[in-house]
Amino acid sequence: MQKITSTETLEQIYGAAAPRSLTKVATRLTPLYREWIAASRFLVLSTVGAEGTDASPRGDDGPVVHIADQRTLWLPDWRGNNRLDSLRNIVRDSRVSLMFMVHGSTNVVRVNGSAFLTADSSARAAFERKTLRPATVAVITLEELYFQCAKAILRSRLWDADAGRPALPTAGQFLQEQEAELEAEAYDAGYAEYAKSRMW
Repeated sequence: MQKITSTETLEQIYGAAAPRSLTKVATRLTPLYREWIAASRFLVLSTVGAEGTDASPRGDDGPVVHIADQRTLWLPDWRGNNRLDSLRNIVRDSRVSLMFMVHGSTNVVRVNGSAFLTADSSARAAFERKTLRPATVAVITLEELYFQCAKAILRSRLWDADAGRPALPTAGQFLQEQEAELEAEAYDAGYAEYAKSRMW
């Protein structure tokens, strides 16, 4: 299989970028982008570090980020499994990308920028839920944002209930595949109750 090893070859294959794919890029949160991001309860955070790249899903029951100003977003980090892959990357390399999604929408909003982490009590308090606070907050400086056209969502029929959902392995089965002694069914049956006390 032949590798493509130059951007010139790549550009010969694809041709010039569609003009609107370049002119649609904003460098601050316009009123419409602010409205869209405020409606998003889910995003994927992408980072890069010494060990490689990482993409991590983040979600909440309301806006997934706090909009601090036209170029600043705050993203809480609720306690999870403490792998800290994304957070370690941010500490070492500030570059981040966010991909915001809204259920039912065929558009995706993408943000590229830089971030730092803070455990500042006032930042953490902005997200307080049920007396719980996130361990840290990523303060993201937006450098560019734009909407992604709908083709990927349309092709995949992501929100189409009629597309059907295949039978999938469960979290317990994934774990059992690596830890033979684990009881997958028991893990899966108890997870929802386990998660309730650790949701935020």
